[in-house]
Formats: sequence, structure tokens, C-alpha cells
Amino acid sequence: MDCVFCKMIKGDINVKKEYDDEKFMIIKDIEPKAKLHYLVIPKKHYKLIKDMNDQDRDDFNYILKKLPTLVDRLGLTDGFRIIINQGDDANQTVPHLHIHLLGGQKLSEF
Repeated sequence: MDCVFCKMIKGDINVKKEYDDEKFMIIKDIEPKAKLHYLVIPKKHYKLIKDMNDQDRDDFNYILKKLPTLVDRLGLTDGFRIIINQGDDANQTVPHLHIHLLGGQKLSEF
């Protein structure tokens, strides 16, 4: 598999992790769209939400429950936006499901 996120998870590509546990890691986006822009990356590879099995959904629920406990550490105390791009039309550039967390500034409406 030639997935850049899988290579980061395995340690083949060295990245500074803002958070790391057995289910997911958080890194800064290298092309930020806001003052603070993080990527929340599940450690298991799947591209789309529709590709998840029951265990994947449980792991993803764990991630969503854990995120509120991490926002202060990440500097997102005044609010943040969660974005999950799904598929080519949504501009999903890495074929590994991940969450964008944006904040650190007043975000525009869309």
C-alpha cells in the first residue's frame, strides 16, 4: 500500500505527533487552511465512511469522544471546525479517512 498516512503511522515517515494513542494520531497539516489546522488520522486504513465495518465505527466513535478532551491542548479553546472530505468530488487528496480540525481564528462561513 502506498498510503502516506499509513507510512506515518508505521514510522516510515517521521512526523511530529501532537497526540498519539492506539486508535489515532493528530498531526499539523502541512498546507494549513486556518491558523491552526490539524489532521486526525485513524490508525486503521479505510478510505470512506461507507467502507467502515462495525469495529471501524467503534474506533471512529472513540476518536469523536476523545477529541473534546484534546481541544484545549491543541489551542482550539474558542471553537473549531471539523471537516471530513469523502471521495474525489469532495477533494479527498489522501485516500485514508481523516478529520480536519481548523481553528485558532474566526472562520468564514461557507
